[in-house]
Amino acid sequence: MPRDAPRVNIVEAMAYGADVILVDGLITDAARLLEETAKREGWMVVSTLREPYRLEGKKTMGYELAEQMDWRLPDVIVYPTGGGTGLIGMWKGFEELEALGWIPEHRPRMVSVQASGCAPIVKAFHEGREEAEPWPEAETIASGLRVPKALGDFLILRVLRESRGTAVAVGDDEILNAMRLMAKLEGVFPCPEGAATLAGLRRLIDEGWIDPDERIVLFNTGTGLKYTHLLEATQ
Repeated sequence: MPRDAPRVNIVEAMAYGADVILVDGLITDAARLLEETAKREGWMVVSTLREPYRLEGKKTMGYELAEQMDWRLPDVIVYPTGGGTGLIGMWKGFEELEALGWIPEHRPRMVSVQASGCAPIVKAFHEGREEAEPWPEAETIASGLRVPKALGDFLILRVLRESRGTAVAVGDDEILNAMRLMAKLEGVFPCPEGAATLAGLRRLIDEGWIDPDERIVLFNTGTGLKYTHLLEATQ
């Protein structure tokens, strides 16, 4: 993993018994080293979209959402997008639920939120591209969003367009403010990636793309407890 990954991620992996190799670079550099080592050692690579199982697991977020909302999906889903597996998986889940006749044809508008310091999907979406270009010098406090080029970028973009959704980038300052706001008002201490969805929502409401009266779901993908150093540094 990248050398500047949150320290708790490194320690947690070690606690599980992993041999952790730290890479001077981004997650794409770590993945490149993994691919090379896997070929040499005969490993099975289970990183994002290299195998089917994670996507099958991620789609159950769509199942749970439909069940908890009494089989009526929301108008808008706002999702933090690094590798984007959750976004792709939920859309697959909705297709399956509709085929089963468990939900009507109505689908949510899917929104991809990225950090302004690493927003390849946002750029590609608004430029009408089918794939994203690698983001140069990617930098953001949200480690999970610091993915300069997602393997499934073409699938993410397809979901956004099929759902009549959009993509939005937010700054690190907006993310930090959203972390505090979610904790204070909702009792949810989100990771920066999850907080980015609130920052993106506020931006899209201000722009008139989302009506505040719509049914909106934000996905928080982790805990802020792994990022306490960010808030301590800005008090």
